[in-house]
Amino acid sequence: MTKNHNQFLDLAFHLAEKNLGQTKLNPSVGTVVVKNESVISSGVTSLQGRPHSEFNALKHLKNCSGASLYSTLEPCTHYGKTPPCTNIIIKKKIKNVFYAFDDPDTRTYKKAKRLLSKKGIKTKLIRTKNYTNFYRSYFINRNLSIPFVTAKIAISKDYFTINKKEKWITNVESRNKVHLLRSKHDCILSTSKSINHDNSLLNCRINGLNNYKPDLFIIDLKLKLKRNLSLNKYLKVRNTFIITSKNNSSKTLVYKKKGYKIIFINKLKNKQDLNILYKKIYKIGYSRMLIESGLTFLNNLIKNRMVHDLYIFKSNKKLGKKGKNNDTTKYLKKVHPKIITINLNGENLFKKEF
Repeated sequence: MTKNHNQFLDLAFHLAEKNLGQTKLNPSVGTVVVKNESVISSGVTSLQGRPHSEFNALKHLKNCSGASLYSTLEPCTHYGKTPPCTNIIIKKKIKNVFYAFDDPDTRTYKKAKRLLSKKGIKTKLIRTKNYTNFYRSYFINRNLSIPFVTAKIAISKDYFTINKKEKWITNVESRNKVHLLRSKHDCILSTSKSINHDNSLLNCRINGLNNYKPDLFIIDLKLKLKRNLSLNKYLKVRNTFIITSKNNSSKTLVYKKKGYKIIFINKLKNKQDLNILYKKIYKIGYSRMLIESGLTFLNNLIKNRMVHDLYIFKSNKKLGKKGKNNDTTKYLKKVHPKIITINLNGENLFKKEF
């Protein structure tokens, strides 16, 4: 039996990171199978969440008797839309199972070890310092029944969020990082005001991710969304929801005909209202949501502590008279995020975990 547990768990986490944000309500899990100190197979949770990573790693192996299996998360023990992963682990005669986190799903929580041990399979939880927060989003999903919420905003060196003369505040390296950030989320939440102003596509426009378009939720309580937007060309290839007031039910027909889906809410004024909206989005099937909006809506989220991660992209240039804000920046200035060391050609990226 190998003693290089952290080495193989690191490999498993690298696999899990690949599909992070693209496995719906299931967590992205990585699995490696090791025999005679060598990796003989690997797997990751499939897009949309099924099959699970353990099944993907083991399904084609013909001779893995006596091998060890490393997984980022406790193997599932319950029957859902697919059989439990412990079934194939037992069938393939795996000798040892090591995993980094207990699954908070009550149907599986701390049950794998007991079940597999009865079959003579040594099972052990191994904590890894390198990935302490990897499943933070999944734990929030399970405990609160809401998506994990990430927000991002770009600011100039002198704290302006709008450039009156040009479209962009930050450089291409920072914007590419935003596209990568989008790829780690299964949906984006924005407002009709932001989309109307920017005519945003809100897709991933970097090599290798060009075809990925997170589903989109647009807050539009008064139905002011323009009808000839660039994002309309994606209505057939990604779900796009308009979140509006129940008073507008008769006015939504034109949007439905275009391909928009409609979500009705009573109001959106306080933390309770936001939480109700988050729960609706989670119930539809979304686990990781990126907020891309203007400063006004972001301030509302920060004040109500309805953001889990905030990314601030800060330009190295001052805008001066070319800069503008539609709301106060005092909440951003009070956040005190930590700088992330990354090459953005002179610009800075900050992150705050709430």
